[in-house]
Amino acid sequence: MATLNISLPDSLKTFAQNQTETSDYSNPSDYVRSLIREDKEKKEAQQRIEALLLEGLESGEPIPVTPKYWKTLKEELTKELNN
Repeated sequence: MATLNISLPDSLKTFAQNQTETSDYSNPSDYVRSLIREDKEKKEAQQRIEALLLEGLESGEPIPVTPKYWKTLKEELTKELNN
């Protein structure tokens, strides 16, 4: 595992240390790793959403999405789930 040294103001250092005392993190490094993992997952999810939106935009002619459309879709899906 690689090492990364970071500088924090005292208030953030204290906060990170407190997080390890009041949660499941064994030390401040675990807390920081968790924050980085969460940020990475969030960015990957955002990229996936953007790709799906672009795919939808390029999928063909748009259709109007109205309350009637949602009602019909819900009814069809409910019917399908009950079969």
